[in-house]
Amino acid sequence: MINFAVGPVQSNDDVRELGARDVPYFRTPEFSRLMLENESDFLHLVGAPEGSRAVFVSGSGTAAMEATIAGAFDGSDRVLVVDGGSFGHRFVELCELHGIAYEAIALKRGDTLEASDLAPYEGSGFSALLVNIHETSTGILYDKDLVGDFCKRNGLLLVVDAISSFLADTFDMSAIGADFVIVGSQKGLACPPGVSIVALSARGLEKVAQVKPTCMYLDLHLLLRDGERGQTPFTPAVGTLIQVHSRLHQIRERGIDTEISKVATLAGDFRRRAKGLPFSMRLKSPSNAVTYVETLSPCALEVLHTLKDEYGIWLCPNGGGESSSSFRVGHLGELSVADNTLLIAALYDLSRREILL
Repeated sequence: MINFAVGPVQSNDDVRELGARDVPYFRTPEFSRLMLENESDFLHLVGAPEGSRAVFVSGSGTAAMEATIAGAFDGSDRVLVVDGGSFGHRFVELCELHGIAYEAIALKRGDTLEASDLAPYEGSGFSALLVNIHETSTGILYDKDLVGDFCKRNGLLLVVDAISSFLADTFDMSAIGADFVIVGSQKGLACPPGVSIVALSARGLEKVAQVKPTCMYLDLHLLLRDGERGQTPFTPAVGTLIQVHSRLHQIRERGIDTEISKVATLAGDFRRRAKGLPFSMRLKSPSNAVTYVETLSPCALEVLHTLKDEYGIWLCPNGGGESSSSFRVGHLGELSVADNTLLIAALYDLSRREILL
């Protein structure tokens, strides 16, 4: 199978080989050194400012989102949430669950964030802005400079979910002034799911220190404390963390620009060659991570099932009312232009067979 989903994605040989090994015991100096290197490498790649820390949560990206909401905010806060799709709305749901006062900037699905959307909230006394910088469910990449400048002007903490954007689009935590950056192992890092990472700026660390913990397993205080010695408070996803270590080291050696350029090349190649197919692509402010496709007829699910069952190709379905008329093509992980060629040929064949109409 060729996997064009948005996560989990295909891993390279080194990561797969590590996954075939027995998982070692982890309360050791060796594992502590590995974890301290993980923190250092990740902070470097995300462009974290001096004095930042990173914690590794054993759980998918939503676990890190929840750890951030529960660990950095309480009843004294009022936050602003960009709600432009399924994952922006997840921040809304987490705020409701944890009793954090919020106001949502509700965007029409598929629209990008504009200065006019933020203008009504200037000087309104919010504590923070929460944003999925790439709304994975719609393919839209928000303007990071627009968001960063707004937060700087208004003195807001900035929480960025970069789960699908990290290693696909340029992002510098220091440049935009982000205080919390959330990443997952199964997207651009191209490792198995089960680990998420939160980078915290010095200002973010100060905010966490002011909030009383309400959860044991996702307690940022415990994660930060034990992380100082390269450990975690509870048994982590040891095998996946070893794979993450390999990937972070590879990317730091090659340079993050090389990794982003690879994803951008794959995205551009697919979008260029797919122009003759009977569908439209949402290319207004797209992330390199994924291409959102809208079919001309309600055939999307049949296309996905046929590609999987007859061509050995996985694409990413959409949920809700868009499931029959759209799908997504991911460009993350161990993919190549040759893989794109096979996908494009399969899609043209489905068009010839009148399955893709």
